[in-house]
Amino acid sequence: MDRAEPDRRAGCAGRPRGGRAPRARQGRHRSDLSDRRQGRRTGGGRGALGQPGDARGPGGLRCAPRRRGRPARRRRGGEARRPGGLRRGPAARGRGTGGEKGWRVSARYKLGIDVGGTFTDLFLWSSEGTVATTKALSTPADPSLGVLDGLRAAAAGEGLAVEELAGRVTTIVHGTTVTTNAALTRGGARTGLVTTAGVRDALEMRRGIREEQYDNRYRNIEPLVARHLRRCARGRLDYRGTELEELALEDVRDAARYLREQGVEAVAICFMNSFADPSHERAAAEIVRAELPDAFVSVSSELLPTIRFYNRLSTTVLNAYVGPILSGYLESLTEKLAGVGFAGTLLVMQSNGGVALPASVRERPATTLLSGPAGGPAAALAYVRPHGGDDCILADMGGTSFDATLVRGGAAAMYAESDLDRLRIALPMLAITTIGAGGGSIGWIDEGGLLRMGPRSAGALPGPACYGRGGEQATCTDANLLLGYLDPGFFAGGELALDVDQAAAAVRQGVAEPLGLDVEAAAAGMYRVINTNMAHGVREITVKRGVDPREFPLVVAGGAGALHACMIALELGLPSLVMPPTASVLCAVGMLRSDLAHDFLRSYVCRFSELDIGRVRRLYEEAAAHGAAQLAAEGIAAGRIEHTLHLDLRYAKQYHEVSVPVGIDVIERGDLEGIAALFHREHDRLYGYDLADGDTELELINLRVRSIGRTTKPPLVEIPAGGEDPGAALKGERRAFVPEEDGFADISVYDGHALCPGNVVTGPALIERADTTLFVSASFEARVDSHSSCLLTRKET
Repeated sequence: MDRAEPDRRAGCAGRPRGGRAPRARQGRHRSDLSDRRQGRRTGGGRGALGQPGDARGPGGLRCAPRRRGRPARRRRGGEARRPGGLRRGPAARGRGTGGEKGWRVSARYKLGIDVGGTFTDLFLWSSEGTVATTKALSTPADPSLGVLDGLRAAAAGEGLAVEELAGRVTTIVHGTTVTTNAALTRGGARTGLVTTAGVRDALEMRRGIREEQYDNRYRNIEPLVARHLRRCARGRLDYRGTELEELALEDVRDAARYLREQGVEAVAICFMNSFADPSHERAAAEIVRAELPDAFVSVSSELLPTIRFYNRLSTTVLNAYVGPILSGYLESLTEKLAGVGFAGTLLVMQSNGGVALPASVRERPATTLLSGPAGGPAAALAYVRPHGGDDCILADMGGTSFDATLVRGGAAAMYAESDLDRLRIALPMLAITTIGAGGGSIGWIDEGGLLRMGPRSAGALPGPACYGRGGEQATCTDANLLLGYLDPGFFAGGELALDVDQAAAAVRQGVAEPLGLDVEAAAAGMYRVINTNMAHGVREITVKRGVDPREFPLVVAGGAGALHACMIALELGLPSLVMPPTASVLCAVGMLRSDLAHDFLRSYVCRFSELDIGRVRRLYEEAAAHGAAQLAAEGIAAGRIEHTLHLDLRYAKQYHEVSVPVGIDVIERGDLEGIAALFHREHDRLYGYDLADGDTELELINLRVRSIGRTTKPPLVEIPAGGEDPGAALKGERRAFVPEEDGFADISVYDGHALCPGNVVTGPALIERADTTLFVSASFEARVDSHSSCLLTRKET
C-alpha cells in the first residue's frame, strides 16, 4: 500500500518520526513471484547490453553513502500473503486484525476502483484522514476477480482481514471497461431491432458518408445487429409528432416473436420521429417486454429523445448490445462484494464524469463506455487548484492506452456525440482522446521499414518481455528498462523483478536487428516514437479544437506516464507539469471526487424569430424535476442538488451546432439577445468568426439539462514545507538515457517517498516511487509541494 498519509519519517517539517516508507503493491501469483526473485539481478543491471559491472546495486544503481539520521528502507518480517501468493506489506504498528483494538478499529473507508486493461487500481480513503493506493493485475476473463484481488491487497496493507475492511467501507465508486471491451471486441449480447418500416437498413447505411472517400477497398463496419434480426413495423409520425399512420401492433408482435425464436438477449426499439411523440415506441416496448420478458429492452425515446435518426438509432442499438453484459457483471460484482462483507453503497462511474447507482446505469449502460478514464479530470483539478488554476491537460498513460483530456474553467470538455471504434454514440461524454500507447504497447516495423509503437499491447498477460511471463515482443516497458529509467529490483515496489536480458532479447529481435541498430539505439527510438504519438494525442484535444496547449499545465497520470511526461511537454512547448502523489491511480482518486450526475436531452427545433421561450422553460423544468427525483431516490438531499442548462444553437442552415451554457435566469427573463451574444462569442472562439453583425438568424436545436448531486470530497493531505535540499532522499546514481544529450549519463536517483515538501530536484534525475517513476529531464526541475505533488517547471536559461 502506498501511504500518502501525513509522513512520519524524519527529515520533513511537521513530520513525527517512526513511520514506514510507503509501498504500492502489484498482484502476482506466488509461483511467478518466486521464480522472478530467484533470477533477480544484484548488480550491473546494464549487463545485458555489455556495460561494465561496476559497484552498483540492483538495476545499475550506484549507491549513495548512508546518511546519518536516514534509516535504511527494509522489509519487516512476517509479511502477510493474500490468496494466490501475493506478498503484501505488514500491518503497521498499532493496527489490529481479528478484533484487536488497533488504532484504526473505528475507521470508515471510501474506495475508488478503476479496472484497466492491465492493472486494477484502488484508492482507499480513511475517515482518519489517511489514504492508500493498491494495484493488482486485471483479470480480463472476469474483471470482478481482479477487484477482489485488489481489495484483499488493500486489506492486507491496512492490517485487516478482507471481511473486516469490506465491512468498514461505506462507499465504493467503480470504473469499469466491461462495456467498452464488449463493444470493441464485438462481444456483446445477441441483439434485435424493431424499427419503422422502410428504414431497416439505416443502421448499415449510417449517414451515407464514406469515411475514407478515396480508398476503394475501405470496408464498412459490420452492424451490431444482423439484417435478419432487424424487424420493421408499419406506423409513422411526422417531425412535429403528428401521427400520419397508426402503429401496426401486429407487426410489432410478430417481430417480437421472431426475435424470441432467434434467441436474442436484447432488443432495441427506435422509430422515426419518436423524439416528438414517444407513444408508438412505448406501445412497442410494452409488447416486446411481454413477449421477451428476460430480454434487455432499449427504447430510443427513453434513452435519447433527440433529432437525427441515425445517431439515435446507433446509440439505442449500442445501449442494447452492451446492456446484458453490464448487468451480468454488476450482478456478479455485487454478489462477490457482499460475500466479503460489503454492505455500503456501490456507485458506477459514467462517461459524463458523474457517478450513479447500479440500477441507473443498468438502464443506460451506454453511459459507461468511457467509465474508467472519466474519473481523471476531477482528481487532476484537485491537484492543480492549489497552484491557482482551473485549467489543465490530463495525460494518463497506463499499461494499454493513453488518454488525454482538456480541462478548462474547472470542467472537462465534453462531446455531444462521438465514435467508439466507428460506432456512433450521441450521449454526453467527456472529450477524451484515447490512443494505443501504454507501457505494454508493442514496437514493430511496418511495410515501409518504419518503427511503430502500438496500438497492439502485450496487456496483463503475457505482458512485456521483461516481466518474464512468456512475452516475447518488445514493448515500451522493455525500452524504458533498457534506457535505465526503471530499476529491475524495485518495479512495483520490488514485488515484480524485471528481467533485463529478456527485454534486450525482445528489443534486439523485434526492432534493433530489422533496423540495423544496436539495442540501446532501438530502445531510444521506441521511446521517442511513443512520446511523439502521445503528443499528437494531446494535439487532438487542444490544437484541433482551437486551444493553445502552451497555456495549460500538464497533469501526469498512470503508472507509465511519469517517464514520458517531460518529453511530451517539450514536444508541445508546455511550461509546466504536475505529478500528483497518487498519479498511478489518479482515475480511482477522481472517482471519489466525482458528483452524481444525470443528463437529459430534449429536442426543440425552432428559429429564434418563432421561439416560444415559455416552452423552453417548461422543457427545462420537466427535465430538472426528473433529475431531482432521480437524485433524491439515490439519497441526495435537496440542498445538494443543482441543475445546469446548455442550448445547442446554430446559424440557420448550418449543419453543426454549438452547445452554449445558459443561466436559468436568462431563460426566465426571456433574454434572447443575451443568449445570442453568448452563442456568437462561443462560435467565434471555436471557429474564428461570428455573424453577429449580419442578418443571419439563429436556430435552437436541443436543450441539455444536467442534474448534479454534490458529494463530500476527501480532502487532500497537506504537509508543511521544509527546505529545498533533497539530499536525504538521494538513493544513488544510475546510468540512464538523457534525450536532450542524445546519450547516456549517470544521473541521480531519489526516493520519491522520502522527498519532503519544498525539496527541489534538478534534472536529469529519476524520482522513484513504489508505483511509478518520474523522469525529470535535463530541461526541467521538480519542486515538491505541500500535497506531495511534484511541480515541474522549465529551467531558467
